[in-house]
Amino acid sequence: MDFFSVIIPFLGGILLAGGLAFAVHLRLRKVGAETLRERCRIAEKEQKLKLQDLTNRQELAFEKRRAELEREYMDRELELRGREDEAVSALLNIEKEKATLERRRDELEEKYEALESTKDKYRELTSAYREQLQEIGQTTMESAREKLIELATRECEDEIRALKDDILGRSEKEIEAEAKKTLIACMQRLSALPHEDVTATVVQLPSEDMKGRIIGREGRNIKSFESMTGTTLLIDETPDSVLVSSFDPIRRETARLALESLVKDGRIHPSSIEEAVKRAEEDVKQSVVDSGEDALRRLRLTRMHPEVVAALGRLRLRLSNNQNSLEHSIEVANLCSLMASELGLDTDIAKRCGLLHDIGKVLDEEHEGSHAVAGAYFLKRLGSECEEVINAVAAHHGEVPAESPYVGLVMIADSVSAMRPGARADSLDGYLQRVRSLEEIASSIEGVTEAYAIQAGREIRVIVCPKKISEGDAALLARKIRRTIEDEMQYPGTIKVTVVREQRFEETAK
Repeated sequence: MDFFSVIIPFLGGILLAGGLAFAVHLRLRKVGAETLRERCRIAEKEQKLKLQDLTNRQELAFEKRRAELEREYMDRELELRGREDEAVSALLNIEKEKATLERRRDELEEKYEALESTKDKYRELTSAYREQLQEIGQTTMESAREKLIELATRECEDEIRALKDDILGRSEKEIEAEAKKTLIACMQRLSALPHEDVTATVVQLPSEDMKGRIIGREGRNIKSFESMTGTTLLIDETPDSVLVSSFDPIRRETARLALESLVKDGRIHPSSIEEAVKRAEEDVKQSVVDSGEDALRRLRLTRMHPEVVAALGRLRLRLSNNQNSLEHSIEVANLCSLMASELGLDTDIAKRCGLLHDIGKVLDEEHEGSHAVAGAYFLKRLGSECEEVINAVAAHHGEVPAESPYVGLVMIADSVSAMRPGARADSLDGYLQRVRSLEEIASSIEGVTEAYAIQAGREIRVIVCPKKISEGDAALLARKIRRTIEDEMQYPGTIKVTVVREQRFEETAK
């Protein structure tokens, strides 16, 4: 065995062992590096977790501190607001005390001025009494007696006037109370019918096509109808209806009946319109007579002229402030009859006076004068009524002197029927204008501080300054306002004028 045969395997083994050792070393180094990296990663993760935990703790501490600061801020803000409210309240109290002091100062100044004025008056009185004493020393018994009576009369003038007003007021109150009892007793026995509130006449149509037939070709039918009836047909977009417009209630009723007849018949042309209008005129005349006779039957009256009956029937087609004139006349007749029976007067004459008091409202322009005077002349010309009835018709508005107690009955019954709740309707514009005019008339007078129209314009309440208006002047002021209202305004019924004069003294206890 030579040297190379031995050394070569040995060297090969050494190299193999070295390679294996180097491979193992590399493997161990790699494993160590991975282990080190894993440890570093774990350490880094732990550091991050610690940092996150520390951050969370810092944030919680910060939020807690911020919440504490916010609570402290809110508490301080509430405290500041409370102090601000206290300061405002204190300032208001100071202002109130200041105003109170100023008011008291003004009162003291007024009292001081009053004391100075009283002082001056006492000085004047003292000098006057001295002069009177000097005169008394130089006058006789008779002249002294006359001066004493004159002085006592002058000093007691207000008491005498008050006593006179009290005595006269008691008498007037007793008379008024008795009159109210009679009126209430009569009104409780009368049940009035409700009155209509509209003045337009509407004719219903079976269909919209009927409007075209009413108008006709080139409007010849509607022109013919309007010329024959003296009314105006308003045909608009209102479904299945036509409005008949006219200031004359007789014409409006005639047109309504004629149009209803034409619509029912269906044949509408100028010749059929003429026939329908003639029939409607006859129907209206008969209806007017029937209405007048029905009113007489309801009141159990007889022996009345046919022209008067026809005029009464025309009252049914007339409205006064949306109150049916015939129903109003019947109501007035019933009230007159009831009051006449309470007073021991002729109830038949009273009924006639009440029923015929507005007969002049349906007379044409040939009868001159107001409706009261024209109605009385109309009845006198026919010669069918007695003098008491004619005078009651002529005088129920005070235009001619009253010659019998029936005039007063008609005046009272007319006012009661017109002024009871729901009897008449008034437009909003008219109501506002009346109220405004009343307040302006009262406020324009010197010495008036406030004026209020109340009771829907039926009363004006005036408050005056007691320093400018005396007790006697207050009565004259009420009379002046009443005359101004009568001269400058037009109104239904009556308007009561109340003047209030009073002094008020106020003190505030603290």
